[in-house]
Amino acid sequence: MIRGLGCDVCAVERMRKIMQDSRFLERWFTGEEREYIGARKNAAETAAGIFAAKEAFAKALGAGFTALTPDHVAVGHDESGAPCYRINEKMRAALERRGAETAFLSISHDGGVAMAVCVLEG
Repeated sequence: MIRGLGCDVCAVERMRKIMQDSRFLERWFTGEEREYIGARKNAAETAAGIFAAKEAFAKALGAGFTALTPDHVAVGHDESGAPCYRINEKMRAALERRGAETAFLSISHDGGVAMAVCVLEG
């Protein structure tokens, strides 16, 4: 059963500008995510997708970032390279409060915009 649905978009150019502030990167991204973003050819596009994924997760929870901070929401990639949430202890607790067990993620980019959708299932 679907327990939550969230969607978010992020303009790549906006992300490119705010990435100049290292405090933003430290506040919004985990160390693993910052490393992944830094290794990408189009870092701003990658960061925009991860940012949108975090916002989509918070929206799917129905509470925004009241139960979690942005750096508590971890985004990674599975064996095939598809984006996925890396469920950690804080995320697991938030999912359980929502009655969910699993979080599905899809990220897409087009026309200078990154979009992410999160579906919570339980």
